[in-house]
Amino acid sequence: MGINNIAGAWGEALAWEYLRKKRYVLEAAGFRSRFGEIDLIVRNKKFLVFVEVKLRKSGSFAKAMEYVDGKKQSKLISTASYYLSIHPTTLQPRFDVIEIYAPQGTLTPEPQIYHLEDAFQ
Repeated sequence: MGINNIAGAWGEALAWEYLRKKRYVLEAAGFRSRFGEIDLIVRNKKFLVFVEVKLRKSGSFAKAMEYVDGKKQSKLISTASYYLSIHPTTLQPRFDVIEIYAPQGTLTPEPQIYHLEDAFQ
């Protein structure tokens, strides 16, 4: 596993722990289709949430959310549509982005986590 894969898995684990504490239930992690990948799929009483996790050392160059551009959003929407075609639900779908800032990478003792709900508006 490469260094980026290790950091990515660490970031996704942090995001999941954050969401778990907010009473979300994990439906899937690393869901892949021919369209792309969704980092986390979670639910609460009202929403089925497709979560893109963005890990950066800092936001000084650009906020992590800025890396979820139109092309990336299109891939996420297509992947989510495919997921919903094989896992129907009565919950309202939503797309969230979790930004994690970790200046020392995986050695950062207290990374900053920002949860942007309904990020594709």
